[in-house]
Amino acid sequence: MSYPDNHSTEQVRAFLTAMEARDLASAKRYLATHVVMQFPGAPPMQRLTEVVEWAKTRYRRVSKTFHAVDQCLYPNHCVVVCHGELTVEWLDGSTSTGVRFIDRFELTDGLITRQDVWNDLALAARTNSHC
Repeated sequence: MSYPDNHSTEQVRAFLTAMEARDLASAKRYLATHVVMQFPGAPPMQRLTEVVEWAKTRYRRVSKTFHAVDQCLYPNHCVVVCHGELTVEWLDGSTSTGVRFIDRFELTDGLITRQDVWNDLALAARTNSHC
């Protein structure tokens, strides 16, 4: 049995690791110049600094536990979908665990051109009175 090239999956994991560490210089290396990043309740963003500014009014940090990372190859691009659970440190220092997430990435020529994020952070915030 042969397996498809995992380069795109590795790119996405490296990007997410850099973002979790807030190493924006490293994370930027994985993005196309025309990238679009879409998070729940936010306008589309094109710069990592926009993502960080938007996030810092909501939580201190988020870490991900991956349940699966899947890849689908197309003739001109690749789609990588990750899902799992988030651990969130809120602005007041309290935490939430087990918050579901899905991240969908499109990559062209080895670079991320689009990121779409779905998660239950708003539900976790309401449950823990962080809205």
